[in-house]
Amino acid sequence: MNRPSPSASAAGLIESGREIIQIEAAAVTALESRLNETFAAACGLVLACRGRVVVTGMGKSGHIGRKLAATLASTGTPAFYVHPAEASHGDLGMITPEDVVIALSNSGQTPEVVTILPLIKRLGVALIALTGEPDSMLARGADCHLDVSVNREACPLNLAPTASTSATLAMGDALALAVSAARGFTAEDFARSHPGGRLGRRLLVHVSDIMHTGEAMPLVEEATTLADALVVMSAKGLGMTLILDAGGALAGVFTDGDLRRHLDQGAQLTTPMQHLMTRDCTVAEPGMLAAEALRIMEKRQINALPVIEAGRPVGAFNMHDLLRAGIV
Repeated sequence: MNRPSPSASAAGLIESGREIIQIEAAAVTALESRLNETFAAACGLVLACRGRVVVTGMGKSGHIGRKLAATLASTGTPAFYVHPAEASHGDLGMITPEDVVIALSNSGQTPEVVTILPLIKRLGVALIALTGEPDSMLARGADCHLDVSVNREACPLNLAPTASTSATLAMGDALALAVSAARGFTAEDFARSHPGGRLGRRLLVHVSDIMHTGEAMPLVEEATTLADALVVMSAKGLGMTLILDAGGALAGVFTDGDLRRHLDQGAQLTTPMQHLMTRDCTVAEPGMLAAEALRIMEKRQINALPVIEAGRPVGAFNMHDLLRAGIV
C-alpha cells in the first residue's frame, strides 16, 4: 500500500495543482504562434466539405476526438466520431469521398490510426491531422498537419496525456469555431441545434408559445365591479385581469398588487374597474421572444403581461408560465 508523500499536505497539493495548471496553460498559449496558413487551409477543407467531418483518435485522443466532433456538430458543421479500431472492421464504410477526416494522435504513430491511413487516402478523402510529431507517419500523410506538440506533460512523471490533450482540445476548438464564424453561424442557429437547453429555449420560445388564450384569458369590461372582477381573476389564476373598452380593445389591467393598493385606499367591491385599472399598461406581442418579455417584466417589476395584437388582447401570461417553459 502506497504511503502519502510529504507533498500530500494541503500546501503541497495546492502547489502541485498550480504547477499543473501553469504547464497546461503554457501548452495552450504556445499554440497561438502556430496558427498560420496551414491552419487556414485546414479550415478551408472543412468549409469546402460537402459531406460530414469524421473525427478519429485512439485512447485519450479518442476522448478529445469525441468532444471535437460534438463541438463541430453543435456549431454548424455536421460531424461524428469513428473509433479507429472499429474502422478497420467495417466502420470505415461510414466514410464517403465527400467527407473530411480529422485524425488525432499525439505520437502520430498510433497503430490503429496509421492502419486506416492508406484506406482514407484511397477514398480520396481530405485528411487533417493533429499530432505532436510533425515528422510522424500521420503528419506526413495528411493534407494539413496542425502541430499540437508540448514541451512536457503536466503529469509529474511526464507520462499521462495531460498538457498534450489540453493542447489538442484547444486546437480542435480553434478549428471548429473559426469555421463556425466563417459560416456566419448565429445564436439562433445554435439554439436550433440545442432545443432542449436553456439557451435554446430562450432563443426559440416566443410569447405565443406560452400565453393563455381564448377561454383561459381573464377578461372583464370597464363597467364590471371589483367583486365580479375578482371572481374572474380567481378562476383564471394569472394574478390579473384584462379590462376591455366598449370596442373590445384593451383599456387597462388590474392585478393582485392593484387590489392590495386600492383596498388600502378604501376601494369598495362595488367600484367599477374603470376607476381601478391601470391604463397605459405594459404589454407584450405574440411574436416577442419570451426571454425579452421576461427582461421587461423584471425591469418593470411586474409578474404578468397581457398580449396584444392590433390593440386587442389575444393572450396573457405570468411568471409561472415563463418558469414552466424554462425561460427563467
